[in-house]
Amino acid sequence: MKTIRLIPLSLAIGAIFTLPVRAQSLVDLYESARGFDAGYQSAKALYEANLAKAEQAQAAVLPSVGLAMGANRTNISSDTAAFNRGSYGSQSATVSASQPLYRPFNSASAEQGKKSIEVSQAQLLSADQDLIVRVSQAYFEVLASADSLNFVKAQKAAVAEQLASAKRNFEVGTATITDTREAQARFDLVLAQEIAAENDLRVKKIALDQLTGKVGAEPKPILLPVAIPAIAPDDVNRWVSQSEEVHPSIKQAQLGLEVAQLETQKAQAGHKPTLDLIGSYNVTNNNGAATVASDYRANVAAINLSFNLPLFAGFATQNRIKETLALEDKSRADLEAARRGVAQATRTAFFGVQSGLGQVKALEAAEASSQSALDATKLGYQVGVRINIDVLNSQSLLFDTKAKLAKARYDVVLGSLKLRQANGTLKSDDLSAINALLAK
Repeated sequence: MKTIRLIPLSLAIGAIFTLPVRAQSLVDLYESARGFDAGYQSAKALYEANLAKAEQAQAAVLPSVGLAMGANRTNISSDTAAFNRGSYGSQSATVSASQPLYRPFNSASAEQGKKSIEVSQAQLLSADQDLIVRVSQAYFEVLASADSLNFVKAQKAAVAEQLASAKRNFEVGTATITDTREAQARFDLVLAQEIAAENDLRVKKIALDQLTGKVGAEPKPILLPVAIPAIAPDDVNRWVSQSEEVHPSIKQAQLGLEVAQLETQKAQAGHKPTLDLIGSYNVTNNNGAATVASDYRANVAAINLSFNLPLFAGFATQNRIKETLALEDKSRADLEAARRGVAQATRTAFFGVQSGLGQVKALEAAEASSQSALDATKLGYQVGVRINIDVLNSQSLLFDTKAKLAKARYDVVLGSLKLRQANGTLKSDDLSAINALLAK
Protein backbone atom coordinates (compact mmCIF):
# COMPACT_ATOMS: atom_id res chain seq x y z
CA MET A 1 0.00 0.00 0.00
CA LYS A 2 1.35 3.43 -0.93
CA THR A 3 1.55 6.08 1.77
CA ILE A 4 0.43 9.45 0.44
CA ARG A 5 -0.16 12.70 2.27
CA LEU A 6 -2.63 14.99 0.52
CA ILE A 7 -3.47 18.58 1.44
CA PRO A 8 -7.23 19.17 1.21
CA LEU A 9 -7.94 21.27 -1.87
CA SER A 10 -10.29 23.62 -0.01
CA LEU A 11 -7.56 24.47 2.50
CA ALA A 12 -4.98 25.01 -0.24
CA ILE A 13 -7.22 27.42 -2.11
CA GLY A 14 -8.59 29.08 1.03
CA ALA A 15 -5.11 29.93 2.21
CA ILE A 16 -4.44 31.71 -1.08
CA PHE A 17 -7.74 33.52 -1.64
CA THR A 18 -7.64 36.42 0.83
CA LEU A 19 -9.49 39.72 0.60
CA PRO A 20 -7.20 42.75 0.31
CA VAL A 21 -7.32 45.05 3.31
CA ARG A 22 -7.96 48.20 1.28
CA ALA A 23 -10.01 46.74 -1.54
CA GLN A 24 -12.20 49.05 -3.61
CA SER A 25 -15.59 48.33 -5.10
CA LEU A 26 -16.43 48.84 -8.74
CA VAL A 27 -18.40 51.99 -7.92
CA ASP A 28 -15.45 53.41 -5.97
CA LEU A 29 -13.05 52.92 -8.87
CA TYR A 30 -15.55 54.28 -11.39
CA GLU A 31 -15.98 57.48 -9.37
CA SER A 32 -12.21 57.79 -9.15
CA ALA A 33 -11.88 57.31 -12.91
CA ARG A 34 -14.44 60.05 -13.63
CA GLY A 35 -12.17 62.58 -12.01
CA PHE A 36 -8.92 61.21 -13.45
CA ASP A 37 -9.36 59.58 -16.85
CA ALA A 38 -8.00 61.87 -19.56
CA GLY A 39 -10.39 60.59 -22.21
CA TYR A 40 -13.47 61.35 -20.12
CA GLN A 41 -12.11 64.73 -19.01
CA SER A 42 -11.53 65.61 -22.66
CA ALA A 43 -15.11 64.65 -23.54
CA LYS A 44 -16.43 66.69 -20.60
CA ALA A 45 -14.43 69.77 -21.62
CA LEU A 46 -15.66 69.41 -25.21
CA TYR A 47 -19.23 69.19 -23.90
CA GLU A 48 -18.85 72.46 -21.98
CA ALA A 49 -17.27 74.13 -25.02
CA ASN A 50 -20.12 72.95 -27.24
CA LEU A 51 -22.66 74.35 -24.78
CA ALA A 52 -21.03 77.75 -24.96
CA LYS A 53 -20.82 77.53 -28.75
CA ALA A 54 -24.49 76.61 -29.00
CA GLU A 55 -25.44 79.65 -26.93
CA GLN A 56 -23.57 81.86 -29.38
CA ALA A 57 -26.14 81.03 -32.05
CA GLN A 58 -28.87 82.62 -29.94
CA ALA A 59 -27.22 86.01 -30.42
CA ALA A 60 -28.54 86.08 -34.00
CA VAL A 61 -32.12 86.66 -32.80
CA LEU A 62 -31.37 88.88 -29.81
CA PRO A 63 -30.95 92.68 -29.87
CA SER A 64 -27.53 94.25 -30.15
CA VAL A 65 -26.54 97.55 -28.50
CA GLY A 66 -23.44 99.67 -29.14
CA LEU A 67 -21.87 102.84 -27.81
CA ALA A 68 -19.64 105.06 -29.94
CA MET A 69 -17.79 108.14 -28.65
CA GLY A 70 -15.52 110.66 -30.34
CA ALA A 71 -13.73 113.92 -29.73
CA ASN A 72 -11.67 116.29 -31.86
CA ARG A 73 -9.82 119.58 -31.41
CA THR A 74 -8.82 122.03 -34.13
CA ASN A 75 -6.54 125.09 -33.91
CA ILE A 76 -6.53 127.78 -36.61
CA SER A 77 -4.01 130.64 -36.50
CA SER A 78 -3.55 133.25 -39.20
CA ASP A 79 -1.71 136.52 -39.83
CA THR A 80 -5.07 138.00 -40.67
CA ALA A 81 -7.13 138.69 -37.59
CA ALA A 82 -10.38 137.87 -39.38
CA PHE A 83 -9.21 134.30 -39.94
CA ASN A 84 -7.50 133.74 -36.61
CA ARG A 85 -10.09 131.44 -34.99
CA GLY A 86 -7.89 129.86 -32.30
CA SER A 87 -8.90 126.44 -30.89
CA TYR A 88 -12.29 124.82 -31.13
CA GLY A 89 -13.62 121.21 -31.17
CA SER A 90 -16.49 118.87 -30.63
CA GLN A 91 -17.42 115.82 -28.59
CA SER A 92 -20.02 113.26 -29.58
CA ALA A 93 -21.59 110.10 -28.17
CA THR A 94 -23.98 107.74 -29.95
CA VAL A 95 -25.98 104.85 -28.53
CA SER A 96 -27.42 102.53 -31.18
CA ALA A 97 -29.51 99.39 -30.96
CA SER A 98 -30.95 96.96 -33.48
CA GLN A 99 -33.46 94.13 -33.19
CA PRO A 100 -34.02 91.60 -35.98
CA LEU A 101 -37.75 91.40 -36.68
CA TYR A 102 -37.78 88.95 -39.56
CA ARG A 103 -34.62 87.06 -40.42
CA PRO A 104 -35.31 83.40 -41.35
CA PHE A 105 -31.59 82.67 -41.60
CA ASN A 106 -30.94 83.83 -38.02
CA SER A 107 -33.96 81.94 -36.66
CA ALA A 108 -32.75 78.69 -38.23
CA SER A 109 -29.24 79.27 -36.85
CA ALA A 110 -30.65 79.77 -33.34
CA GLU A 111 -32.64 76.55 -33.64
CA GLN A 112 -29.49 74.74 -34.76
CA GLY A 113 -27.82 76.00 -31.60
CA LYS A 114 -30.51 74.33 -29.49
CA LYS A 115 -30.01 71.08 -31.39
CA SER A 116 -26.26 71.33 -30.80
CA ILE A 117 -26.87 71.31 -27.04
CA GLU A 118 -28.76 68.01 -27.35
CA VAL A 119 -25.97 66.59 -29.51
CA SER A 120 -23.41 67.56 -26.86
CA GLN A 121 -25.47 65.87 -24.16
CA ALA A 122 -25.63 62.66 -26.22
CA GLN A 123 -21.87 62.77 -26.80
CA LEU A 124 -21.16 63.17 -23.09
CA LEU A 125 -23.53 60.31 -22.26
CA SER A 126 -21.73 58.12 -24.77
CA ALA A 127 -18.37 59.02 -23.20
CA ASP A 128 -19.72 58.19 -19.74
CA GLN A 129 -20.99 54.80 -20.90
CA ASP A 130 -17.63 54.09 -22.50
CA LEU A 131 -15.88 54.94 -19.23
CA ILE A 132 -18.18 52.60 -17.27
CA VAL A 133 -17.35 49.72 -19.60
CA ARG A 134 -13.60 50.47 -19.64
CA VAL A 135 -13.40 50.62 -15.85
CA SER A 136 -15.48 47.46 -15.48
CA GLN A 137 -13.39 45.60 -18.02
CA ALA A 138 -10.13 46.61 -16.33
CA TYR A 139 -11.67 45.71 -12.95
CA PHE A 140 -12.66 42.18 -13.98
CA GLU A 141 -9.45 41.61 -15.91
CA VAL A 142 -7.55 42.15 -12.67
CA LEU A 143 -9.86 39.75 -10.83
CA ALA A 144 -9.59 37.13 -13.58
CA SER A 145 -5.80 37.43 -13.64
CA ALA A 146 -5.66 37.20 -9.84
CA ASP A 147 -7.85 34.08 -9.94
CA SER A 148 -5.60 32.51 -12.55
CA LEU A 149 -2.56 33.18 -10.38
CA ASN A 150 -4.29 31.77 -7.31
CA PHE A 151 -5.33 28.63 -9.15
CA VAL A 152 -1.80 28.16 -10.46
CA LYS A 153 -0.43 28.51 -6.93
CA ALA A 154 -2.96 26.03 -5.61
CA GLN A 155 -2.05 23.65 -8.41
CA LYS A 156 1.64 24.10 -7.60
CA ALA A 157 0.97 23.17 -4.00
CA ALA A 158 -0.92 20.05 -5.09
CA VAL A 159 1.75 19.05 -7.63
CA ALA A 160 4.47 19.63 -5.03
CA GLU A 161 2.71 17.19 -2.71
CA GLN A 162 2.45 14.64 -5.53
CA LEU A 163 6.17 15.13 -6.26
CA ALA A 164 7.08 14.60 -2.62
CA SER A 165 4.87 11.51 -2.48
CA ALA A 166 6.46 10.07 -5.63
CA LYS A 167 9.95 10.61 -4.21
CA ARG A 168 9.04 8.89 -0.93
CA ASN A 169 7.46 5.97 -2.72
CA PHE A 170 10.51 5.59 -4.97
CA GLU A 171 12.81 5.58 -1.96
CA VAL A 172 10.85 2.76 -0.30
CA GLY A 173 10.61 0.89 -3.57
CA THR A 174 6.83 1.06 -4.07
CA ALA A 175 7.03 3.24 -7.22
CA THR A 176 9.29 3.69 -10.24
CA ILE A 177 11.46 6.67 -11.08
CA THR A 178 8.94 7.48 -13.85
CA ASP A 179 6.42 8.82 -11.31
CA THR A 180 9.04 11.14 -9.86
CA ARG A 181 10.12 12.46 -13.23
CA GLU A 182 6.55 12.99 -14.40
CA ALA A 183 5.72 14.89 -11.23
CA GLN A 184 8.93 16.94 -11.54
CA ALA A 185 8.11 17.83 -15.15
CA ARG A 186 4.60 18.91 -14.20
CA PHE A 187 5.98 20.94 -11.25
CA ASP A 188 8.42 22.77 -13.53
CA LEU A 189 5.61 23.52 -15.98
CA VAL A 190 3.44 24.96 -13.22
CA LEU A 191 6.34 27.16 -12.08
CA ALA A 192 6.55 28.62 -15.61
CA GLN A 193 2.79 29.20 -15.58
CA GLU A 194 3.06 30.94 -12.22
CA ILE A 195 5.70 33.37 -13.54
CA ALA A 196 3.52 34.20 -16.54
CA ALA A 197 0.42 34.63 -14.34
CA GLU A 198 2.26 36.97 -11.96
CA ASN A 199 3.40 39.14 -14.84
CA ASP A 200 -0.09 39.20 -16.36
CA LEU A 201 -1.57 40.31 -13.03
CA ARG A 202 1.06 43.02 -12.70
CA VAL A 203 0.25 44.38 -16.17
CA LYS A 204 -3.52 44.30 -15.53
CA LYS A 205 -3.09 46.21 -12.25
CA ILE A 206 -0.98 48.86 -13.97
CA ALA A 207 -3.75 49.32 -16.54
CA LEU A 208 -6.37 49.69 -13.78
CA ASP A 209 -4.21 52.20 -11.89
CA GLN A 210 -3.67 54.19 -15.07
CA LEU A 211 -7.41 54.35 -15.68
CA THR A 212 -8.54 55.23 -12.15
CA GLY A 213 -5.63 57.27 -10.85
CA LYS A 214 -5.23 54.94 -7.87
CA VAL A 215 -1.89 53.59 -6.73
CA GLY A 216 -2.12 49.86 -6.09
CA ALA A 217 -5.88 49.58 -6.69
CA GLU A 218 -7.28 46.33 -5.28
CA PRO A 219 -10.69 45.31 -6.67
CA LYS A 220 -13.07 43.47 -4.38
CA PRO A 221 -13.61 39.90 -5.63
CA ILE A 222 -16.98 38.36 -6.37
CA LEU A 223 -18.44 36.64 -3.32
CA LEU A 224 -18.89 32.91 -3.96
CA PRO A 225 -21.22 31.17 -4.44
CA VAL A 226 -22.69 33.75 -6.78
CA ALA A 227 -26.06 33.74 -8.51
CA ILE A 228 -25.71 35.78 -11.69
CA PRO A 229 -29.10 37.28 -12.57
CA ALA A 230 -30.65 36.35 -15.89
CA ILE A 231 -31.27 38.85 -18.68
CA ALA A 232 -34.36 40.96 -18.10
CA PRO A 233 -36.30 41.28 -20.32
CA ASP A 234 -35.46 37.97 -21.96
CA ASP A 235 -36.47 39.18 -25.42
CA VAL A 236 -33.90 40.57 -27.84
CA ASN A 237 -36.52 42.49 -29.82
CA ARG A 238 -37.47 44.53 -26.76
CA TRP A 239 -33.82 45.46 -26.23
CA VAL A 240 -33.54 46.52 -29.87
CA SER A 241 -36.79 48.50 -29.71
CA GLN A 242 -35.58 50.30 -26.60
CA SER A 243 -32.30 51.25 -28.27
CA GLU A 244 -34.09 53.18 -31.01
CA GLU A 245 -35.48 55.57 -28.41
CA VAL A 246 -32.50 56.21 -26.14
CA HIS A 247 -29.23 55.23 -27.80
CA PRO A 248 -26.80 58.21 -27.97
CA SER A 249 -25.61 57.34 -31.48
CA ILE A 250 -29.14 57.20 -32.84
CA LYS A 251 -29.97 60.45 -31.05
CA GLN A 252 -26.94 62.14 -32.59
CA ALA A 253 -27.87 60.86 -36.04
CA GLN A 254 -31.48 62.01 -35.61
CA LEU A 255 -30.34 65.44 -34.45
CA GLY A 256 -27.90 65.52 -37.36
CA LEU A 257 -30.83 65.08 -39.74
CA GLU A 258 -32.77 67.87 -38.03
CA VAL A 259 -29.74 70.18 -38.20
CA ALA A 260 -29.41 69.37 -41.91
CA GLN A 261 -33.07 70.27 -42.45
CA LEU A 262 -32.49 73.57 -40.69
CA GLU A 263 -29.50 74.15 -42.94
CA THR A 264 -31.85 73.82 -45.91
CA GLN A 265 -34.13 76.42 -44.33
CA LYS A 266 -31.13 78.73 -43.99
CA ALA A 267 -30.31 78.23 -47.66
CA GLN A 268 -33.92 78.96 -48.67
CA ALA A 269 -33.75 82.16 -46.60
CA GLY A 270 -31.48 83.52 -49.32
CA HIS A 271 -34.64 84.25 -51.34
CA LYS A 272 -36.54 85.84 -48.44
CA PRO A 273 -36.57 89.45 -47.23
CA THR A 274 -35.20 90.69 -43.92
CA LEU A 275 -36.62 93.33 -41.61
CA ASP A 276 -34.75 95.00 -38.74
CA LEU A 277 -35.68 97.66 -36.21
CA ILE A 278 -32.85 100.14 -35.67
CA GLY A 279 -32.69 102.98 -33.17
CA SER A 280 -30.00 105.49 -32.25
CA TYR A 281 -29.46 108.52 -30.05
CA ASN A 282 -26.63 110.95 -30.69
CA VAL A 283 -25.36 113.83 -28.57
CA THR A 284 -22.85 116.27 -30.07
CA ASN A 285 -21.26 119.16 -28.17
CA ASN A 286 -19.50 121.78 -30.34
CA ASN A 287 -17.10 124.34 -28.90
CA GLY A 288 -17.37 126.68 -31.83
CA ALA A 289 -16.55 126.00 -35.45
CA ALA A 290 -14.62 127.52 -38.33
CA THR A 291 -17.54 129.77 -39.20
CA VAL A 292 -19.38 130.03 -35.86
CA ALA A 293 -17.78 131.38 -32.71
CA SER A 294 -20.45 130.33 -30.20
CA ASP A 295 -20.82 126.93 -28.54
CA TYR A 296 -23.83 124.76 -29.23
CA ARG A 297 -25.15 121.25 -28.55
CA ALA A 298 -27.17 118.96 -30.81
CA ASN A 299 -29.26 115.92 -29.73
CA VAL A 300 -30.48 113.59 -32.48
CA ALA A 301 -32.77 110.58 -31.93
CA ALA A 302 -33.69 108.24 -34.79
CA ILE A 303 -35.81 105.10 -35.20
CA ASN A 304 -36.15 103.32 -38.53
CA LEU A 305 -37.09 100.04 -40.15
CA SER A 306 -34.57 98.43 -42.46
CA PHE A 307 -36.06 96.22 -45.20
CA ASN A 308 -33.94 94.20 -47.62
CA LEU A 309 -35.12 91.88 -50.41
CA PRO A 310 -32.57 89.83 -52.40
CA LEU A 311 -33.35 89.84 -56.11
CA PHE A 312 -30.56 87.92 -57.81
CA ALA A 313 -27.31 86.41 -56.49
CA GLY A 314 -25.91 84.67 -59.53
CA PHE A 315 -27.73 81.37 -58.80
CA ALA A 316 -25.72 80.98 -55.57
CA THR A 317 -28.86 80.51 -53.48
CA GLN A 318 -30.37 77.89 -55.80
CA ASN A 319 -27.19 75.83 -55.79
CA ARG A 320 -26.84 76.18 -52.04
CA ILE A 321 -30.34 74.72 -51.65
CA LYS A 322 -29.40 71.78 -53.90
CA GLU A 323 -26.33 71.17 -51.73
CA THR A 324 -28.26 71.17 -48.46
CA LEU A 325 -30.95 68.86 -49.86
CA ALA A 326 -28.24 66.36 -50.81
CA LEU A 327 -26.77 66.66 -47.31
CA GLU A 328 -30.23 65.96 -45.91
CA ASP A 329 -30.29 62.68 -47.84
CA LYS A 330 -26.86 61.86 -46.46
CA SER A 331 -28.08 62.51 -42.89
CA ARG A 332 -31.09 60.21 -43.46
CA ALA A 333 -28.75 57.47 -44.66
CA ASP A 334 -26.49 58.04 -41.63
CA LEU A 335 -29.50 57.75 -39.33
CA GLU A 336 -30.55 54.47 -40.91
CA ALA A 337 -26.97 53.16 -40.70
CA ALA A 338 -26.86 54.10 -37.00
CA ARG A 339 -30.11 52.27 -36.32
CA ARG A 340 -28.94 49.15 -38.11
CA GLY A 341 -25.55 49.21 -36.40
CA VAL A 342 -27.08 49.63 -32.95
CA ALA A 343 -29.60 46.86 -33.61
CA GLN A 344 -26.85 44.47 -34.70
CA ALA A 345 -24.62 45.36 -31.75
CA THR A 346 -27.54 44.91 -29.34
CA ARG A 347 -28.43 41.48 -30.74
CA THR A 348 -24.78 40.41 -30.65
CA ALA A 349 -24.40 41.52 -27.03
CA PHE A 350 -27.71 39.90 -26.01
CA PHE A 351 -26.87 36.50 -27.45
CA GLY A 352 -23.35 36.80 -26.03
CA VAL A 353 -24.76 37.15 -22.51
CA GLN A 354 -27.18 34.28 -23.12
CA SER A 355 -24.32 32.09 -24.33
CA GLY A 356 -22.18 33.15 -21.37
CA LEU A 357 -24.87 32.16 -18.88
CA GLY A 358 -25.06 28.75 -20.54
CA GLN A 359 -21.29 28.38 -20.36
CA VAL A 360 -21.29 29.25 -16.66
CA LYS A 361 -23.82 26.49 -15.93
CA ALA A 362 -21.89 24.02 -18.05
CA LEU A 363 -18.58 24.90 -16.40
CA GLU A 364 -20.13 24.64 -12.93
CA ALA A 365 -21.20 21.11 -13.82
CA ALA A 366 -17.75 20.44 -15.28
CA GLU A 367 -16.11 21.70 -12.08
CA ALA A 368 -18.15 19.28 -9.98
CA SER A 369 -17.38 16.43 -12.39
CA SER A 370 -13.67 17.26 -12.44
CA GLN A 371 -13.59 17.31 -8.63
CA SER A 372 -15.27 13.90 -8.49
CA ALA A 373 -12.89 12.55 -11.13
CA LEU A 374 -9.88 13.84 -9.16
CA ASP A 375 -11.14 12.27 -5.94
CA ALA A 376 -11.68 8.94 -7.71
CA THR A 377 -8.26 9.12 -9.34
CA LYS A 378 -6.58 9.81 -5.99
CA LEU A 379 -8.36 6.84 -4.47
CA GLY A 380 -7.30 4.66 -7.40
CA TYR A 381 -3.72 5.87 -6.94
CA GLN A 382 -3.85 4.90 -3.27
CA VAL A 383 -5.00 1.35 -4.05
CA GLY A 384 -2.59 0.97 -6.93
CA VAL A 385 -4.95 0.96 -9.94
CA ARG A 386 -3.94 4.47 -11.09
CA ILE A 387 -0.52 5.99 -11.60
CA ASN A 388 0.87 9.38 -10.63
CA ILE A 389 0.40 10.96 -14.06
CA ASP A 390 -3.33 10.24 -13.84
CA VAL A 391 -3.55 12.27 -10.64
CA LEU A 392 -1.53 15.09 -12.17
CA ASN A 393 -3.74 15.19 -15.25
CA SER A 394 -6.88 15.25 -13.12
CA GLN A 395 -5.48 18.11 -11.05
CA SER A 396 -4.63 20.09 -14.18
CA LEU A 397 -8.10 19.53 -15.58
CA LEU A 398 -9.77 20.66 -12.34
CA PHE A 399 -7.76 23.86 -11.97
CA ASP A 400 -8.14 24.69 -15.66
CA THR A 401 -11.92 24.27 -15.31
CA LYS A 402 -11.95 26.50 -12.22
CA ALA A 403 -10.06 29.23 -14.08
CA LYS A 404 -12.40 29.01 -17.06
CA LEU A 405 -15.44 29.14 -14.77
CA ALA A 406 -14.17 32.25 -12.98
CA LYS A 407 -13.41 33.93 -16.32
CA ALA A 408 -16.85 32.98 -17.66
CA ARG A 409 -18.55 34.59 -14.64
CA TYR A 410 -16.66 37.83 -15.17
CA ASP A 411 -17.45 37.78 -18.88
CA VAL A 412 -21.18 37.42 -18.19
CA VAL A 413 -21.22 40.28 -15.66
CA LEU A 414 -19.22 42.50 -18.02
CA GLY A 415 -21.38 41.33 -20.92
CA SER A 416 -24.51 42.55 -19.16
CA LEU A 417 -22.97 46.04 -18.99
CA LYS A 418 -21.92 45.87 -22.64
CA LEU A 419 -25.47 44.85 -23.54
CA ARG A 420 -26.82 47.98 -21.88
CA GLN A 421 -24.15 50.04 -23.58
CA ALA A 422 -25.07 48.46 -26.92
CA ASN A 423 -28.72 49.50 -26.59
CA GLY A 424 -27.89 52.85 -24.96
CA THR A 425 -29.44 52.33 -21.50
CA LEU A 426 -26.22 51.95 -19.49
CA LYS A 427 -26.04 54.21 -16.42
CA SER A 428 -23.75 54.47 -13.43
CA ASP A 429 -26.58 53.11 -11.26
CA ASP A 430 -26.16 49.75 -13.02
CA LEU A 431 -22.83 49.35 -11.21
CA SER A 432 -24.65 49.21 -7.87
CA ALA A 433 -26.25 45.89 -8.86
CA ILE A 434 -22.78 44.49 -9.57
CA ASN A 435 -21.48 45.86 -6.27
CA ALA A 436 -24.05 43.64 -4.54
CA LEU A 437 -22.20 40.60 -5.95
CA LEU A 438 -18.85 41.63 -4.47
CA ALA A 439 -17.34 40.67 -1.15
CA LYS A 440 -18.07 43.16 1.62
